[in-house]
Amino acid sequence: MSGPTRSLRLRVADVVRETADAVSILFEENGQTLDYRPGQFLVLRVPSESTGSVARCYSLASSPHRGEPARVIVKRTPDGYASNWLCDNLVSGAELEVMPPSGGFTPRSLDVDLLLFAAGSGITPILSIAKSVLTKGTGAIDLVYANRDEASVIASAELRALEAEFPDRFVVHHWLESLQGLPRPHVLARIVESLPKREAFTCGPGPFMDAVRSAWTAAGRERSTLHLEIFTSLSGDPFAEPTDIVEVTAEGTVPLEVSVDGESHSLEWPKGVTLVDFLLSRGIEVPYLCRDGECGTCLATCTSGQVAMNGNNLLEEEDIANGDVLACQLVCDGDELVKVVF
Repeated sequence: MSGPTRSLRLRVADVVRETADAVSILFEENGQTLDYRPGQFLVLRVPSESTGSVARCYSLASSPHRGEPARVIVKRTPDGYASNWLCDNLVSGAELEVMPPSGGFTPRSLDVDLLLFAAGSGITPILSIAKSVLTKGTGAIDLVYANRDEASVIASAELRALEAEFPDRFVVHHWLESLQGLPRPHVLARIVESLPKREAFTCGPGPFMDAVRSAWTAAGRERSTLHLEIFTSLSGDPFAEPTDIVEVTAEGTVPLEVSVDGESHSLEWPKGVTLVDFLLSRGIEVPYLCRDGECGTCLATCTSGQVAMNGNNLLEEEDIANGDVLACQLVCDGDELVKVVF
C-alpha cells in the first residue's frame, strides 16, 4: 500500500554561503506548493556511491508567511557524509528529492510571546518560528543565540535586519563562547526568570539543550512549556515504498479511540502491531516518516489506556509522563480502552 508521504523533487535556486562551514539551500518549487508550518523540517535524499543514498533531516529556516523561497541551512560536521556532500557538491539548478515537511516543533499560536534558545545550526527552525511570529502574529520574541565566535554566527545579517524591522518585538542576546565561555545554566536561568510567562523553544547540540533544560528547571518553570527539537540520523530509508502490513491478531485486540486531524475513529487494535502500522492498514492517513522512532513525525498523545513503546530515541521521561508517544513504536500493553490523539 502507499503511504501519505510521497516525495517531491525540488530544484535548487541558489546555494548561499552563511559561514565558513554552513550554507543555505534555497529551493524553487517547480509549481508545487510546499505547505509547511514554522519550525518544521525536510528530509533530503543525498546521493551516496556506497549506499545509493542517505536520508537526512534539515530544518526549514524560511517562513511560510513572508513570501520567501523554502530554505534549509546545512552546517558541515566533521564526519557527516550528507552535510559535507551538500556543502561541497550542491549547485544552483540541481534537483533534490525531499519528503514533505514534517515535525511538531511549531508554536500553537503566533500571537504569543516566546523565549527562543538556539546554538550553532540550531538557529534554523528557531529562525523560521521567529520570522513567522513577527510577520504573521503579534507576539514578542527574545532569542538567546550561542556560537563559538562571531564568525560562526549563522544568518547574522538576517537577524540584524529583523531587529531593525521589529525593534519593539524582537531582541537577540548573542552568547559567544570565545568571550563568555560555554552557556551556564545559572545565567540562562536568570533570563528565564526575567520572562516568566513565556513558552520556550530550543534547538542546538546536546550539551546546550541540557543547559537550557537545567535553567528551565532551576527557574521553577513547567517542563511542558519548554519545547525541544532533537534530531538523530535516520537509519532507515523513508523514501522507500512502504511494504504491505500484515496484521497480527493471534494475541487478541484492544479497543482503540484515535483522533487524527480532528477526525475520530473507533477500532479494535491488534496486540503486537504498532499503532502507525495498524492505522495505515486501515487506510487512515496518520503522520509518519521513518517508522523507526527517530524523527518524531508520528508524535501523539495517549490520554487513556496501557501502552508501551518498542523503542524511543527522542522522548524524555517528562514527555512520556505527559502522555507523549511515538506512534510508530507504540503497542498496546493491556486490555483497557486506549485513547490517542494526533
